[in-house]
Amino acid sequence: MKMLIGGEWVDRDEKIPVLDPQDDSVIDTVPAGTPDDVKRAFDIAERGAEIMRNLATYDRYEILLKAAHLLEERLEEFSRLIAREGVKTIREARKEAARAVNTLTYAAEEAKRIQGEIVHFDADFRRDRRVGYWLREPVGIVLAITPYNDPLNMVAHKVSPAIAADNAVVLKPATVTPLSALKFGELLLEAGLPPEALSIVTGRASQIADALVTDPRPRVITFTGGTEAGEDIIRKAGLKKVMMELGSSSAVIVMDDADLDRAVPLSVDGAFWAAGQNCIGVQRLFVHRKVYDTFMERFVEHTRRIKVGNKLDESTDMGPMITKAEADRVEAWIKEAVDLGGKLLVGGRREGNFIWPTVLEKVPKNARVVCQEVFGPVVVAEPVDTLEEAVAKANDTEYGLHAAIFTQDLDRAFKAARDLKFGGVMINDSTDFRVDYMPFGGYKKSGLWREGLRFAMEVMTEIKLVAFNVNWQKG
Repeated sequence: MKMLIGGEWVDRDEKIPVLDPQDDSVIDTVPAGTPDDVKRAFDIAERGAEIMRNLATYDRYEILLKAAHLLEERLEEFSRLIAREGVKTIREARKEAARAVNTLTYAAEEAKRIQGEIVHFDADFRRDRRVGYWLREPVGIVLAITPYNDPLNMVAHKVSPAIAADNAVVLKPATVTPLSALKFGELLLEAGLPPEALSIVTGRASQIADALVTDPRPRVITFTGGTEAGEDIIRKAGLKKVMMELGSSSAVIVMDDADLDRAVPLSVDGAFWAAGQNCIGVQRLFVHRKVYDTFMERFVEHTRRIKVGNKLDESTDMGPMITKAEADRVEAWIKEAVDLGGKLLVGGRREGNFIWPTVLEKVPKNARVVCQEVFGPVVVAEPVDTLEEAVAKANDTEYGLHAAIFTQDLDRAFKAARDLKFGGVMINDSTDFRVDYMPFGGYKKSGLWREGLRFAMEVMTEIKLVAFNVNWQKG
């Protein structure tokens, strides 16, 4: 496929192969974009921002809604593309594609809800007779940088609120999964998006990242990825609003009164969705000692039943890691945990880019599977004696995206919700629960601002105040 710059499909002599991580076969190639391509994309986006600014609200609504309908009609085509270039099984990919339909639909609805307020200047002690109001206007250009693990819906999460808020977008998809993003660009153009309003620049981050983030023209950068990359963007971006969803180490607390029939399957699903390559996937389990043995026996048994294999096989539950390098890393972290005294309850197996779902216990806190984001199919379990102990251990991390607690006690639920230092706390559910219109983001090194259509649009707009000094004396 070619990259999209201002409605034109652009190729380059240097190509980047897009590999199926299942067997490293070549699916397609994309151009290796250059800093000149980035400059051209922003040049065109400046015109696109003016065009978008003058679109009627209904036009934006109609474009996004038509794109949702088109995507729904081609759901299987997009699902297979997501599964082939990424890590998800075909069943997981269908859920992602269906969520992207919802994301576009929600964005279309939110396009009609950008509002302001009347300002009563005479409420000031000076009793000023001025009248006025404030409203939201587009920032102009949004730079979106997306990860590999949700190659379609994460693109929709960044592009659709930017469009709903009247902005032009320059998108840099993940180097290893650019195809879904490019097909999404085709879809938006077909839906009537002005060509100048969207450019999708493919390429290696090492070659074009600096050109993207240092250009002064985008007023908002929205980025999902690793914490180190996010910190690098912050250092280089300059005076911009930077939305970030970064690393995580999600914790689940299981109390002694928990409904294990609910807690076990939800926690297993949350741990191994997309082979654990999920920013809100379950990584750490803190289980009350009274139910620890029972819970872990059932958790391990559920884990053993997960079928690993061909992503396009309807019966497969879990696919591969995205690259050999990532599989190597996760395998090394598992080995380190065992070498440090951890006990392997199930998993640890490696074949090619596949890592079988792995459960560990008795792992010291300095092991990387505990203190860093695994982003792979690995869970670490530990018994606790009290809610206070569980909360303290859950909070003992640099990250703070999602946490969860299973309990039948309302007081415990409210106490956990108050004391857990995470952007989202799920009660009697897995940490990987998410709907696409809720505020989504984290504390500490898990990010800045919040995604979720309306919340992203607040960042992608500026507030303008208008005040009238009225001569009230004249008739």
